[in-house]
Amino acid sequence: MVEAGSFSAVATEMATSQPTVSRHIAALESHLDTLLLLRSTRALTPTAEGMLFYEKARAVLAAVADAEDLVGRRRDAPSGQLRLACPVVFGRMHLLQPLCRFLQRYPQLDIDLVMREEFADLVEEGFDLAIRIGELGETGLVARLIGTTHRVTVAAPAYLAVRGTPEHPHELARHDCVLFTRLGGGTVWHFDGPNGALSVAVNGRLRSNNSEAVRTGALNALGVAILPTWHFAEDIEAAGLTRILPEYEPKPLPIHAVYASRRHLAPKVRALIDFLVDEFAQHPTLAPRTDTGTRKLVQADDPIL
Repeated sequence: MVEAGSFSAVATEMATSQPTVSRHIAALESHLDTLLLLRSTRALTPTAEGMLFYEKARAVLAAVADAEDLVGRRRDAPSGQLRLACPVVFGRMHLLQPLCRFLQRYPQLDIDLVMREEFADLVEEGFDLAIRIGELGETGLVARLIGTTHRVTVAAPAYLAVRGTPEHPHELARHDCVLFTRLGGGTVWHFDGPNGALSVAVNGRLRSNNSEAVRTGALNALGVAILPTWHFAEDIEAAGLTRILPEYEPKPLPIHAVYASRRHLAPKVRALIDFLVDEFAQHPTLAPRTDTGTRKLVQADDPIL
């Protein structure tokens, strides 16, 4: 009821009638001797007790689902269509080949892959899963860590020959920078250095919400850039860029698989998440720094690539 929003929506989902759903809710309220929903002609709103009961019940259902997984009661082969969203550049460079192997492993499964920079609304647009890079805001989704984006600060040799090589992040305020604008605008860069974390405000003539455009700008000597290491299949210098500020690492960003709810998680979704965890764990630039796990999304400030 909390998730569906109305008795009629629940009735449709459960293939029953609205009066039947209403009677079940009334019986539950009678059993608990507590009002769970505030009813009006326009909407149904959970009471504080109703939300508490909902959260606890959802946790119990999740625990039951985990128990079923452990004893092997969910061994159905993945099948049907899986709708997946991911960032454009990361998808092109690091998802397409693994997805081909995944489809070869599960011949009864189809994947509808949507690659774009904007975040997909998983519920409204009918996505089963999304891959997101960066700290995640509080959205009510469930996230599983599948990898880590390590980043480096780079510039073209031609740019450094004219403007000089910065020795400390604070010197970047006097340089042109190529800015990645996804979400927060990219005008503050965060580093971990010998003396701890520090931040510096930056600016530049080229900014983009696409990390491949940022790389192209850096290659064309438009300024200093921060790029994911997974951009470089070859050595950074061989790619035409020079790494600078090696003692000051840009803050790494987690890579998550996110989905709307862990209740009744489809075998196809679970199979793809597990597959990507194994794939990225073996990748030299994508392996996560911490153990994988499932958690609620938390608020953070860094952009998502």
